[in-house]
Amino acid sequence: MTPSLLELLRSVDTPTVCNAIEVAQGKRGFDAFTRGTMLCSAPDEPAIVGYARTAKIAAVSPPTEAPDVIRERRMSYYKYMAQGPTPSVAVIEDTDYPNCIGAYWGEINTTIHKGLGMSGALTNGVMRDLGDLPDRFPVVAGSIGPSHGFVHVKEIDTPVLVFGLNISPGDLIHADRHGALVIPAEIIEDLEAAIRKLLQTERIVLDAAVKDGFDFAAFETAWSEFEKSRT
Repeated sequence: MTPSLLELLRSVDTPTVCNAIEVAQGKRGFDAFTRGTMLCSAPDEPAIVGYARTAKIAAVSPPTEAPDVIRERRMSYYKYMAQGPTPSVAVIEDTDYPNCIGAYWGEINTTIHKGLGMSGALTNGVMRDLGDLPDRFPVVAGSIGPSHGFVHVKEIDTPVLVFGLNISPGDLIHADRHGALVIPAEIIEDLEAAIRKLLQTERIVLDAAVKDGFDFAAFETAWSEFEKSRT
């Protein structure tokens, strides 16, 4: 991923990226995105973009392993999150879903992850401390709640499932208030051009629609130009 692509991805929303991926692929049907409504801690901040660092947690019941095992895994988790290619995104599956109760993402944990150089978090689980989370570290989560429950790390660096989206370690993630998606590796080189083409062609219809005197005839003309530009 080039610096210019990273900057561009941070500036556009997930619907734009979904559409641009289909432009790059030359067909409709891209389906590597989340299903359902997710919540974003900072909907007005730039999108989360980065390579997935994955883990699984649970919080409804106390862990059954020895405390020193749980602590060692937690430290291994933070070491893992601090390593790997950047920018990176923490992608956490709460295995209690859909009955998640433990807010893994609060003021302290988000601040730690941001300090480790990560760009944000994606989870099917819970977040809290809204208003106290650090700037420029958005969390896209499944719900909001007040307590951490018995939250503990169960697995590190394994494939995870978040709102219907299968994510493997190292996948390139784009996430915002709309949800998240995995950018296919085979189209990354073509994605910047596809996004810019998409934005340019959309202006044909959008600009026409806000002009004085816009009517069906003007729409028909603009739509014809729009369709030609996409071929």
